[in-house]
Amino acid sequence: MTSTTTTGHNQALHNQALGAYGEQVAARHLAEQGMAVLDRNWRCEEGELDLVLRDGDALVVCEVKTRTSIDHGSPHEAVTPEKLSRLVRLGVRWAETHGARPPEIRIDLVAVVRPLKGPSLVEHVRGMV
Repeated sequence: MTSTTTTGHNQALHNQALGAYGEQVAARHLAEQGMAVLDRNWRCEEGELDLVLRDGDALVVCEVKTRTSIDHGSPHEAVTPEKLSRLVRLGVRWAETHGARPPEIRIDLVAVVRPLKGPSLVEHVRGMV
């Protein structure tokens, strides 16, 4: 294995661990806000949902974006209109697959910034669409 391959592999592992950390922080934060976590990392052939929750009667599809800094843009900037459209489709698909008929499917974002020093910063944006 070359050093470039090793570096790429290490970066991929780092990103995977950072993403898992962010999803754990987000799930805990949303549960503390009174939401019930229904599913994590749900996948189908069309894509993946980070978190699926219930907030009252609403089904909430939550995209989690985790960064170590905002030097290269905020986590919010990573959620494009195309990504939002896919999340809506996946939310409908999740509900159909699980026999759920929620009156509302809401798309939320939890942005987690985990700096090298100090506590993580968590921002919850409700209703991205």
